[in-house]
Amino acid sequence: MNATQIHEVLNKFEVSPSKSLGQNFLIDENIAKWIVSQLEITPDDCVVEVGPGTGALTEHMAPLCRKLVLVEFDARLAEYQKNRWADTPHVEVHHADGATWDPRRLFAEQPVKFMGNLPYSAGGAILANFLTSPCACSRAVVMLQKEFIDRILAKPGDDAYGLLSLRIQMDWVPKALKTVPPEAFSPRPKIDSTVMLLTPRPAKELPPYDHKLMDELMRRCFSQRRKQMHKQLPATPPWSEVSQAVGVSPTARPEELGLEQWVNLTRAYDPNPLSHIAQKDDELFDVVNEQNEVVGQATRKEVHERKLLHRAVHILVFSKKTHDCLLQKRSAYKDKHPGVWDSSAAGHLDAGESYEEAAVRELREELGIEDAKLIHVGMLPPSEATGWEHVSLYAALHDGKVRFPAAEIEGVVPFPPALIDRWLERSPQDFANSFASCWQLVRPMMGN
Repeated sequence: MNATQIHEVLNKFEVSPSKSLGQNFLIDENIAKWIVSQLEITPDDCVVEVGPGTGALTEHMAPLCRKLVLVEFDARLAEYQKNRWADTPHVEVHHADGATWDPRRLFAEQPVKFMGNLPYSAGGAILANFLTSPCACSRAVVMLQKEFIDRILAKPGDDAYGLLSLRIQMDWVPKALKTVPPEAFSPRPKIDSTVMLLTPRPAKELPPYDHKLMDELMRRCFSQRRKQMHKQLPATPPWSEVSQAVGVSPTARPEELGLEQWVNLTRAYDPNPLSHIAQKDDELFDVVNEQNEVVGQATRKEVHERKLLHRAVHILVFSKKTHDCLLQKRSAYKDKHPGVWDSSAAGHLDAGESYEEAAVRELREELGIEDAKLIHVGMLPPSEATGWEHVSLYAALHDGKVRFPAAEIEGVVPFPPALIDRWLERSPQDFANSFASCWQLVRPMMGN
């Protein structure tokens, strides 16, 4: 769309650009085409665009992707977009706030890419909503005021370096692509904008760490960024030991620590006994026969390498209020099915342990849940899909907080059952092999 067409849309729908909403509409068609090219859209992609406005970017993306999801806060512009794409089934328009729109549905649409010409005032909240790990997006291109992008790109020692820098850099590798001058917009802003590319940080580039704990520690310290950070940190372990291990001065302030140092600091303060170890190869399991009778014992490593029959439990935890089911994304450090989605909690039986004892233990170790009542759903026979395990499946109800070991679990997210159905049907490869069988066993117990 050129400048004339964009102004026609604004006039037709009686849209006067709002300063409070940060509405500066891109009117340079060549820049719009170039920005869209940086997303590298393929015919299989689902693209979500937040703040499409008059459609300067949208018009170039719609012909390229399998599905286009538009999230527009301004009711008048949302109406325009709905009218514009009414006869185009693969374009979906939502009148909603990009900072609060529920992005979970995007998991069933992968591969997903994110595009946004975002307002300065809400840019951080929108990025947090869509791009906080674990998320469905595999690539993002955003345009924001240059000052905001500079904060994301900042390094230790820069005046702009802070909480926003680290929150983005935890999961993404940011790269500034182009400076866009004020004359490319209407109305003209007073400062330049920057187009930024975000690509996922490679798996295992950083050691496993608790994202929520790190965010909590960073918020504490950056709330008083000019003070020595040890005053805002837990009493144990002693700061003298942590600072030495992390490689910073005992008088360090939060803006002096780089990303890897923050990760190591978080690991030092993580009280979870399983936070550093994904699994132990020397764990001892009972080996069983086809009738699930114990015939011997072997280590985890031997059981998996020789494909010996053994026992495991899976637990699906549901919300009493919403009926959502918690799914865990397995850590990249797991020896089996790394980086895919699985039951709320799952694990092998230790030698001599009963199924129920193992289920109680796994709920406690993997999710920090102590008091949930277990409901036995059924059994799954050993097969290649279950990893040669006799699986006992349980369900539980829980609405409280969960706390999980970072080495085993990357994240835990509640999903509506209907969404899990669609996701499984479209992308079964996103899940651990045994999950589909567990879901089929429990699904008849639930409503729609």
